Amino acid sequence: MTDAVSTYRVVRLRGSVETVEDSLVVEEPMEIRLDGVPIAVVMRTPGDEPDLALGFAITEGIVTGPEDVTSVESLGEGRWNLKLADGVTVDPEQFKRNFYSTSSCGVCGKASIDAIRVAGSSPPPGPIVSADVILSLPPRLLERQDAFHSTGGLHAAAAFDPSGEVVAVREDIGRHNATDKLVGHLARQEWPIPSVGLLVSGRVSFEIVQKAAVAGISLVCGVSAASSLAVDLANEFGMTVVGFLREGGFTVYCGESRVSSLES
Repeated sequence: MTDAVSTYRVVRLRGSVETVEDSLVVEEPMEIRLDGVPIAVVMRTPGDEPDLALGFAITEGIVTGPEDVTSVESLGEGRWNLKLADGVTVDPEQFKRNFYSTSSCGVCGKASIDAIRVAGSSPPPGPIVSADVILSLPPRLLERQDAFHSTGGLHAAAAFDPSGEVVAVREDIGRHNATDKLVGHLARQEWPIPSVGLLVSGRVSFEIVQKAAVAGISLVCGVSAASSLAVDLANEFGMTVVGFLREGGFTVYCGESRVSSLES
């Protein structure tokens, strides 16, 4: 059993009543610090903490890329510190959050919205992905959601290339945390992030599009609906949003030029 999953005794009614051991997803607070100064507390599922801290810093516009950070260090008891590179200056008060970011809602504020207009104003033109590739993505993601299969309570975010290959997956109780973990991982491998699409295992909300925009990801897909603000933001920055990706179909809300083989 991983740190992301814990076992509880529960009473289950499925025709008959029985007491069984059930697997639950773990939800715990994580404090993120910038050169020792606390800037946020996120409710997350344990695992991939360095990726989460770095991805959060990038997608919230706190740093411009992984080169601004020399290390992500554990301080113990759920506290993680981002050490800035020499010559990099950030005012922690500009980004400091005086509240928790819950697992169901990411952190959204003026600073992160402004970051989009700086870092996400010129999204890359690609990738161009066929409709068949998009349709193939949900089962490819599901087969790699290890903790989800145990609990049924975890979201996932995946990066995929134009051929449909899933290049990385991260899980978390929050979609935005899973996205941050994924961005942090990708940024460690190559920066700027190469031409990939993003698939999330739920709805496409403003915060997901915001984080994708800042990370330089132009194509965002979700298995559920998109929100109006997410589509408005994607339109503003020339992004593509695909939703309701399930049961052999999907909806393109904007940016259909990145989806080939579409016939009206």
